[in-house]
Amino acid sequence: MVHSIPIRGEPHAHNTPITRPTIQESPLNNTAPPVADTATDTVVDKVVDKEIDKEIDTKADNTADAPKTRFSELALAPELQRAIDDLGFEFCSPIQAESLPYSLAGHDVLGKAQTGTGKTAAFLVQVVNELITVPASEERYAGEARALIVAPTRELVMQIAEDAKALTKHTNLNVHTLVGGMDYDKQRRQLHNEFVDIMVATPGRMLDFRERKDVYLDTVEILVIDEADRMLDMGFIPQMRQIVRYTPRKTHRQTLMFSATFTEEVMRLSEQWMHEPQHVEIASKSVATDTVEQHIYMVAGDEKFTLLYNMLQTISSETTIVFANRRDECRKLFDYLNAYGIKAGLLSGEIDQNKRVKTLNGFKEGKLNVLVATDVAGRGIHIDDVTHVINYSLPEEPEDYVHRIGRTGRAGNTGASVSFACEDDAFRLPAIETLLKRKITNEVPPEELLAELPEPKSPLPEQKRRPQGGGRNHGSRSHNGRDRHRGNGRGNNRR
Repeated sequence: MVHSIPIRGEPHAHNTPITRPTIQESPLNNTAPPVADTATDTVVDKVVDKEIDKEIDTKADNTADAPKTRFSELALAPELQRAIDDLGFEFCSPIQAESLPYSLAGHDVLGKAQTGTGKTAAFLVQVVNELITVPASEERYAGEARALIVAPTRELVMQIAEDAKALTKHTNLNVHTLVGGMDYDKQRRQLHNEFVDIMVATPGRMLDFRERKDVYLDTVEILVIDEADRMLDMGFIPQMRQIVRYTPRKTHRQTLMFSATFTEEVMRLSEQWMHEPQHVEIASKSVATDTVEQHIYMVAGDEKFTLLYNMLQTISSETTIVFANRRDECRKLFDYLNAYGIKAGLLSGEIDQNKRVKTLNGFKEGKLNVLVATDVAGRGIHIDDVTHVINYSLPEEPEDYVHRIGRTGRAGNTGASVSFACEDDAFRLPAIETLLKRKITNEVPPEELLAELPEPKSPLPEQKRRPQGGGRNHGSRSHNGRDRHRGNGRGNNRR
C-alpha cells in the first residue's frame, strides 16, 4: 500500500493523442474482423457462462461457425495471461474473440452483446493489458484514474471490480470502487492511500467525488461504458455527459462501450463519445439460454403468495431468486417470507450498500436460500448454482425477462424459471414470446402448490397489506383476515 500520496493542486490535461494502428495491424488478423454490417453473420446457439465475473467463457458452443480463439493467441501481458490461466480459462467467448483484436490494437469498440456472453471480460482484458504494458506517469497524484469503468448499478460495479481484482492479482495495479450507500469518507481515504489504476463507479457517485475534487478524470487513458442501453433507461445519460466532459477528448483516450441493443440513442452517443469505433455485434439464435427450463403458471392474483410459498417448500434446499417489479412489492414479499419461516434476503434500491453486500454474500454462502430482488438491483447478480428464478410478477419490459432468467442455468448448469401470470400482468406475455421467438406453454399449477397456508411462525408486519396470496376457495379475505393486495400496475417504485 502506498502512503502519503501527494495531493493534486492545479489541474492538468492529458494532451497526447493515443496511437491508433490501422485495422491490418490488429493482432490475429490478416484481414479485418467483421464489423457492424457483417458481424451478425456470427451466430452462437448457446454460450456457457463461466466466470471471471463468471463471464470468461471457456466452452463456447461447439456449433458456433467461427473457430475458437484461445487467450494464449492474443499475446497478452504475461501477468494477465497467468491470472487467466490460474482461473482455468482457455477459450474466448464470441464477443471476446471479435472485440479484443480491435481493442488490444488501440481502437475504440462499440460492442453489442446480451448478458452472459462474456462482455465484462471483453473490456477488462484490454484494460488490464493496457495498464500493464503502458507504464504509468512518474508524476502521479491521489485520485487520478488511469482507467474508468462506469456501470449503471451498484451490484454490477462490485462484480466488475471483483473480476478486475482477479485479473490483476499478479500485478501492482489497484482497483477502486465508488458506489452510493457506502461511507464517503472511507472511500475517500482509500483513494488517498493507493494510486488509482482502475476506477469502477456508478454515475452519480462518480460525479460526487469529481465535483468535490477527490477524483480527477483528465488523466483517464481508457473509458469503459457498460450497459449503455440500461444507462438510457435509468436516466443516467445527463450524468454520463458530465463525466465524459471531465475526461480527455475522444481522440486522446480509448473508449469501449457495450450495450445489449444498438438503439438510435446508443448510436448517437457513440458518435459523440467515440473516435471511429469498430462495431462488433454478437447475435444468438435464441435470446434466452437453452439451459433454462421455462414455465408460466396461470393463477389468480390472490393466489400468487400461496403458490410462491408452496413452491419454495418443494425446493427448500435449492437457491432461488424471486423477482418483482417494484420496491414495495419486494419489501412485502421479503417480510412475509421471513414471517413464514423462509430465510430470505432483499435487494432493492432502498437497501444501503453495506447491507446489500452482506445479503449477496449470505446468498452465495448458502445462509440464505431465497433472494427477493427488483430488476435494477438484480441486474448485476452473477452467482453460480442458482437453481430457480421465480417471476412473481411479469416484467414490464420483455428484455428484463431475459435478464431475470439468465441468473440461472449458468456455468454449464441447468436451471428453471417459473413465472406467475395473473389478470393484472398476463397481457405482457405476447411481447416476451415475440422477443424469445418462441411460445411458452401456459400451465395450471398443481393443486398441492395451492394448498392453504399454515400459520405464520412470527407476527406478520403490522399495517401492511399482504402480498397477493391465499389458497383456493378461501373467500375474498387473506389468511390473517386482511384484504389481499392485488396491485401490479406501473409505478415509480421499481428501483
